Amino acid sequence: MLKKILLFFFIVLINFTVFSQKKYVKSYYKNRQLKAEGWLKSGEKTSFWKYYYRNGTVKKEGYYKDNLKDKYWYFYSANSIKEKEGQQNNWWLFYDQAGNVHHKCQLKNNQKNGYCLLYEMEKLIKASKYSNGRKIKEWTNFLSFKSENSLNDLK
Repeated sequence: MLKKILLFFFIVLINFTVFSQKKYVKSYYKNRQLKAEGWLKSGEKTSFWKYYYRNGTVKKEGYYKDNLKDKYWYFYSANSIKEKEGQQNNWWLFYDQAGNVHHKCQLKNNQKNGYCLLYEMEKLIKASKYSNGRKIKEWTNFLSFKSENSLNDLK
């Protein structure tokens, strides 16, 4: 009887070990171009993932934890120009076609929540404050913006 119990626990332990291991997976478009690659653990996305357009250029890349986007993510156009980058519920940077930061915003649950800063030729030209996607204040003068806000909020 003791042997059967030990055998049962040994089989359970082996199954748990096998199914909880990370494995690297790839998926492909019908044209055989790589569509996505990354790590799975227990059937869920984890660690670093990279997605591709049909033409083979990188579309987006970033990290997952427990099948949810985590940490920093980068997004690119089909012609490999960085469009945006950021971290869930934190600052996001948005780029123009020349690769310069056009604006950056604090996002929470995929909507503006906090500050958005608009740049032109690498110079701050406008700042806005949002709450749950609604604009509540706007500044076009950096001195008034600075006097009304704690710059620590911009970290």
